[in-house]
Amino acid sequence: MSDSRTDGLQAPGAATAGAGLLETRLTGLRREEFARDIWARTALLTRRAGDFSDLFSADAVDELLSRRGLRTPFLRVAKNGSTLPGSSFTSSAGVGATIADQLDDTALWREFADGATLVLQALQRTWSPVADFSAGLSAELGHPVQANAYVTPPQNRGFDDHYDVHDVFVLQIEGTKRWIVHRPVHTDPLRDQPWTDHRSAVAEAAQGEPHIDTVLGPGDVLYLPRGWLHAAEAQGEVSIHLTLGIHTWTRYELAEQLTRAALAVLRDDPRMRASLPLGVDEPAGEADMVRERLAEAVAEADAAPLFHRARRGQARPAPLGPLAQLAAVEGLGPETPVRLRGALEARLAGGSLTTRVGRLDLPDKDLASLTRLLDGEVRTAGELGVAFVRRLLHAGVLVPAAP
Repeated sequence: MSDSRTDGLQAPGAATAGAGLLETRLTGLRREEFARDIWARTALLTRRAGDFSDLFSADAVDELLSRRGLRTPFLRVAKNGSTLPGSSFTSSAGVGATIADQLDDTALWREFADGATLVLQALQRTWSPVADFSAGLSAELGHPVQANAYVTPPQNRGFDDHYDVHDVFVLQIEGTKRWIVHRPVHTDPLRDQPWTDHRSAVAEAAQGEPHIDTVLGPGDVLYLPRGWLHAAEAQGEVSIHLTLGIHTWTRYELAEQLTRAALAVLRDDPRMRASLPLGVDEPAGEADMVRERLAEAVAEADAAPLFHRARRGQARPAPLGPLAQLAAVEGLGPETPVRLRGALEARLAGGSLTTRVGRLDLPDKDLASLTRLLDGEVRTAGELGVAFVRRLLHAGVLVPAAP
């Protein structure tokens, strides 16, 4: 698609009350519209979605590269379609910080001046505005979100045509970048099906008519489902863009959890634990019986606990400040405001609360208070029970809230 065509191009409309990040910052579409027409189906280009300077900037790049003591793999450096070895841009940081793989800003400057693209990885762990935005988008979409920044010098590209195994939102921060996008050669790739498995098909498709051929400017957003081919090149100035990678859960992963749950059921079946007969060369008959019992076990199995455990392991809870937490515990009184810690993936089953920070078994008398907490609203220790709140503060489940 070129700029002269309108299919796949969205101009954001007025945000509605209660709208989420998807509508207000990224696409201008209501969540229901995006889910119905775009999600995992097609690319979407949104012009002038907004000002992203509150999330990231050139100053943020310099701060992270020169002052934060970042280590690999929080940075990759790409040149001429290849990733440079970490040893070419890292060194010891001197007295008191002699870890050898910290970023060397002088080496990075030289590589950047020579045309290398700098890829700041996992910004959801290292830059607070991006971390907060990623956490909010993840909660809205129901899938884990990772954030990378790509800093490309003028007239250079970091990577050749390829596809990602996750969906992406590209947010152009500064400068301009030309994006050439082609339809997939392998639809909906799984995480272990990288583009290099289809290298020749990717190269051939990249020579064809693109679906999108356009230049992104500051404030523009491009959404690409996993598998869509793309390559990008900075234009006449340094380009900085954020890529929000949506690590989508798939039906295949749900099938994996269901299979594991079914196998756990079969472990308790004496027939399945029995040895095969002596001299079995062609186990067709045995396989038929096992297949039948496996199908029954799949029907019996509950994959939900494994699925939720996997979800909990895919992301981290919201930040917790140890000093603020200690002050809340030591100053705890009936009027102390608290709230459930964000991004805990909290689930209450029976008398047990399972979260990303562990499991708590609670007495029946505390279940009503816990249920009130799970709505995310700010509560006082007095209305929940001071002893109960103290226990949950110690466990890292509750955090102090602004009064």
